[in-house]
Amino acid sequence: MAHNGGVSSSHRRRKSAQQRSPLLDARAVELARTALEELGDGPVGEHIGVQGLTKNVATHRFAADVPGYSGWEWNAVLACASGSRHVTVNELALVPAPTGEALRAPEWVPWIDRIRPGDLGPGDLMPPEPGDERLTEAEDGRLVLSKKGLENARQRWRTGDYGPNSEFAEKATLHCRTCAFFVPAGEVLGENFGACANEFSADGHIVHATYGCGAHSDTPPDTLIEEAPDAFDDEYPIF
Repeated sequence: MAHNGGVSSSHRRRKSAQQRSPLLDARAVELARTALEELGDGPVGEHIGVQGLTKNVATHRFAADVPGYSGWEWNAVLACASGSRHVTVNELALVPAPTGEALRAPEWVPWIDRIRPGDLGPGDLMPPEPGDERLTEAEDGRLVLSKKGLENARQRWRTGDYGPNSEFAEKATLHCRTCAFFVPAGEVLGENFGACANEFSADGHIVHATYGCGAHSDTPPDTLIEEAPDAFDDEYPIF
């Protein structure tokens, strides 16, 4: 029984060696390293792991010390057909390491989406996009502001710096609707919008009727007078 047990143990070891995937042995590691070094794109460091993707494909990972790519690593994808021990290199890449510390370029944004309000400078040209929903064609062929464009503008002004929920409006005791500097915009924008004509406030800006500031035309003049503290003579002898 002891003899049979020894044979059985030896047989299991031989069977285990035969079943070990050629994708995982030392020769596979060396093949992956050599392929990466032949790229010539940077030093290949220590072997830091291997991940089996399928029974025929595995990824070998190596440390990388490439300038500008902190937190990245080398990956070499190897493959081997079933029943064969011939390993081939399928793919080589420098990829972000699983630690999540890799420095990456920001996500690419199309140029048309990078332009933000305030970016347009003197001499710059910015034609409307084809089918711009802010515009519509009049009977004479001219482009005019659409209902959508007008509503978008109203929404921006209502929620912006000169709207009823801004910090100035929340702290104001008087509102633009009753201010002499408030110039109603007229029928197109409606009674809730106008232009401020006070150079010390929101001069030239479209403001909401419930916006307000401390420069309202009805601000009492005595609000600037503060009660003066008692005079103190700092040269008076203290002894």
